[in-house]
Amino acid sequence: MHLGEERAWRIAHGVAQSAVQVIEGHVRDAEWLAQREEKVVHGQERLEELGRHIQMLVAIEARVEVGFTGDTKNIVATFGQFKPSLILSVPRVFEKVYNSARQSAADGGKGKIFDAAAETAIAYSEATQSGNAGLVLKLKHTLFDKLVYGKLRAALGGRCEGAISGGAPLGARLGHFFHSLGVTILEGYGLTETTAPATVNLAKKSKIGTVGPVLPGVGVRLAEDGEVEVRGINVFKEYWRNPEATAAAFDGDWFKTGDLGSFDDEGFLSITGRKKEIIVTAGGKNVAPAVLEDPIRANPIVGQVVVVGDQKPFIAALVTLDPEMLPTWLANNGLPGDMSLKDAAAMPTAAMRKPAPQQLAAVNMVRRGPTRSTHVPKTAAESPSMTMAMEKTMPIIVLLVSKCLTSASL
Repeated sequence: MHLGEERAWRIAHGVAQSAVQVIEGHVRDAEWLAQREEKVVHGQERLEELGRHIQMLVAIEARVEVGFTGDTKNIVATFGQFKPSLILSVPRVFEKVYNSARQSAADGGKGKIFDAAAETAIAYSEATQSGNAGLVLKLKHTLFDKLVYGKLRAALGGRCEGAISGGAPLGARLGHFFHSLGVTILEGYGLTETTAPATVNLAKKSKIGTVGPVLPGVGVRLAEDGEVEVRGINVFKEYWRNPEATAAAFDGDWFKTGDLGSFDDEGFLSITGRKKEIIVTAGGKNVAPAVLEDPIRANPIVGQVVVVGDQKPFIAALVTLDPEMLPTWLANNGLPGDMSLKDAAAMPTAAMRKPAPQQLAAVNMVRRGPTRSTHVPKTAAESPSMTMAMEKTMPIIVLLVSKCLTSASL
């Protein structure tokens, strides 16, 4: 269900079955499930969403062994035990794998090596996707494959070649990182109202950072304001006993998703945000929060991040700490590992003040626009030293570290 008013959708069984067969055919084409003893791990905490049911039914239709886990804290160990050939999950799980590996490297004094390997992996994947990988980059990638990437593949079970991610945007950063490891993460797009997928990347035809081309039997168009609209047999019939909401959701037989997107020259769809989530600053600048949240979320101790600033002269971000990654980070920085989230959030250490390259990249996205502000609201940070550091290094993005919310609260 969506936040706010609860709604029920009327979807025919035949429509759901058609979606299962289309997706299963694409997975078979990828040859990920063409080997013997195929195994799929379903890394979700909940299965009540229709999309999760569709994924599960695809695995059953493909006649493969399915493993379920909701224990994201020990997800890497689960992969090592189950040895999946395909992972079906949400972006948070892949973020967890990345952050765990990064933190493990830092614990062993190899944090700089891992960061260099990650930068090389992303650059190599971007270059290969555009066909411009040079000799030096190839040599660096080969070196790090022996030092880092091979160990990460082993941590995933040693036989995983692909993954399907849904439920939220994965982000190009993670997509390129895992692609360099030899694990292609395919993103798709859909809602409960579209019986899950309307577009999906294919193993033999994919573009990282997009949600793929339109599936057979589905129509997708963009309205004048960029809103993604969908029609086809996959679209739901109505909201149960709610004719007003049903009428408002359609333009003729086109379902209005509420998402904003764009197509490239090859027909790959990219989702740029939600219509209701676009932030309009006091200076009239439109800001899509997703492109700013992803690089901030790259920090291993960040649990969740929400960018705000509608009708304000600044763009800010509410950040929660990851309760699972925080103890290790504290210990590595000479602080008590049992420090509470509240105390950790209130401590402006030098490491917390210094923005990482990914965070600075997010700041620069906003700086390139016509609206800039060096205003830092007094509520942004209690410590004068933290406020001063933010004024000098992050005049656009103000990190608000919550003292009362955990990542599960958002």
